[in-house]
Amino acid sequence: MEFLKILIILSLLNSVAYASNDCKISFCSSSTFPIRFPFALISEPPQDCMYPGFNLRCSFEGLPILDLPNSGEYFVRDIDYLTQEIQLYDTYNCLPRRLMELNLSSSPFMAAYNQNYTFLRCPTELVRSRFTTVECLSNSTVSVLAASSMSFVKAMNMCNIIDNFTIPISWQADSEVGLSSSLHGDLLLTWTVPNCEDCEGKGSICGMEKSESNNSIVCLDPPGEVKGGGLQVFRIIALSIVVPAVVCSVALSCFMCLLDRGRFRIVSGTSQNLATATITPQIDTGPEGLDDSTIESYKKMVLGESKRIPGPNDFTCPICLAEYHPKETLRCLPDCEHCFHAECIDEWLRMNGTCPVCRHSPSPVHVTSLSAS
Repeated sequence: MEFLKILIILSLLNSVAYASNDCKISFCSSSTFPIRFPFALISEPPQDCMYPGFNLRCSFEGLPILDLPNSGEYFVRDIDYLTQEIQLYDTYNCLPRRLMELNLSSSPFMAAYNQNYTFLRCPTELVRSRFTTVECLSNSTVSVLAASSMSFVKAMNMCNIIDNFTIPISWQADSEVGLSSSLHGDLLLTWTVPNCEDCEGKGSICGMEKSESNNSIVCLDPPGEVKGGGLQVFRIIALSIVVPAVVCSVALSCFMCLLDRGRFRIVSGTSQNLATATITPQIDTGPEGLDDSTIESYKKMVLGESKRIPGPNDFTCPICLAEYHPKETLRCLPDCEHCFHAECIDEWLRMNGTCPVCRHSPSPVHVTSLSAS
């Protein structure tokens, strides 16, 4: 009852706080983050709720899309309004190809950091087992490398230089200088105009002042703060507290009256039967883990310099979420072929007898340890 009362109060306060704001918060059906100023869906008026260049639309699958001038459409994975960052990705899983043609000169967005990369076309049999390749641009005979070090480029004399590009990256490269990169992450962009960091930092909502001659940015009242509506808020709070209190008092009085009338109708044996009645608790047993001999029967592999892993696996361990590094020992489960850090999956299987990714119960196998090149 108390929780429901609080929800009612908060809902009413929110409706009062935003009664004067015509701009609403929108969502695409398959995304979780809100779409609000400076962004807005182009299909939803009024258009003065959208800052120029921040128009989004929803795809047929319900995914938000941003159209960058001269660079085409990108799908939006997330928007951070406090840090003013937007995270984009390519649904065809070939972001490096899009980055080679990226042009942000006509958009309000910019890269968090930039890094010069030289793209090389190399024979597959000479580089695939030694360096990280850009998979979506490579094939069985030719592999593409992306390197940020000119000394590394000069050393790769068996390769042909495709071109040199300035690539937006999410953070400054401070390690592994000279090694090739797969550039498989998302595209992280930021914006400085409009600047809503102070507004968002105070918990307020950023918006545009509605004036024909002025497009300045203003801070709207945050949820729960209402100017000029104190009397209305007091009435809402009073009704939300007094009415439930009166209803509870009436119900309690009726219950006590009925209890007093039925006190003398209780059969003497009822209390004894209730006292002797027992309820057998049901023990909920969780999934049993595997013994060490069964765990050790699953194959192990030592990761090579290329960090290539067979089966449906990514570049990070699904348990600890740390990126794999060369010479680390991995263990792969049979049947589903999912791989993990050996120490991570061993500890998991001692407590849970299923794969942490697909929940498949692996069968015991006996395979010797392997070394991945």
